[in-house]
Amino acid sequence: MAEVIWGLATSHVPSIGAAMDNGKTGDEYWKPLFDGYAPAREWMAEHTPDVAIVVYNDHANAVDLDLVPTFGIGTAESYQVADEGWGPRPVPVVQGAPALSEHLVRELVDDSFDIATFHQLDVDHGLTVPLSVYCPEPGDAWPCAVVPVLVNVIQYPQPTAARCYALGQALGRAIRSFPHEAKVAVFGTGGMSHQLAGARAGLINEEFDRMFLQAIETEPEKLAALTREDYIREAGTEGIELIMWLVMRGALSDNIRRVHDTYHVPASNTAAALALFEELGA
Repeated sequence: MAEVIWGLATSHVPSIGAAMDNGKTGDEYWKPLFDGYAPAREWMAEHTPDVAIVVYNDHANAVDLDLVPTFGIGTAESYQVADEGWGPRPVPVVQGAPALSEHLVRELVDDSFDIATFHQLDVDHGLTVPLSVYCPEPGDAWPCAVVPVLVNVIQYPQPTAARCYALGQALGRAIRSFPHEAKVAVFGTGGMSHQLAGARAGLINEEFDRMFLQAIETEPEKLAALTREDYIREAGTEGIELIMWLVMRGALSDNIRRVHDTYHVPASNTAAALALFEELGA
């Protein structure tokens, strides 16, 4: 049977990927952020999963805004890296895990979640930057297969935080029911607080971010009870991405250990964070 071995919450700011791609990680601006990643990266390198389930949102690069599913899962053999306007990132093609993907789709539909299925999908920075946070030097191939799980956090009405947490719990059950041996890591991506446009452009709410960073481990139900309006008011229009962290947290049991966390302001115009949790068993 498959097992969840760890969960990672991480920002997916595109400039984090650009800093890695262009050799800027040691620059004065970026060094504190990447120094904060180092302990988590070292630990994850020693606990390599067979499959990473990456919960992220497409940024209108592969999913047309005329048709935005609330939740979706990629079932392809592989996923090309999206061209976001300046060419694809120089990272490996993402290899899929179609047998696990198809199992998850079936189990989640049977668990009353309406899942869109992507048989073909290009993946943008929402997925590739978290993979680079995990593995900064993949060489010719990422160290594990990937199942993309897409969440609509762009177009109203986004799913509620409670629904994302429930999806994560169902996802955890579905992973553990997969009838083949597999070590699985679950990534929740996006955030923390940021707003890219409007009168509050540049908003960063460190108090809310630090509360969320602590509560995601010990009080996820508290975070799940917050409304869309709560997230947007406290964390900004793009800060609602934090609901994707709750999918990751829901997939873990209550018996987890915080391996490492870090918080940095700003990465571009975003509050960036990482939190890594080891699954100790239900």
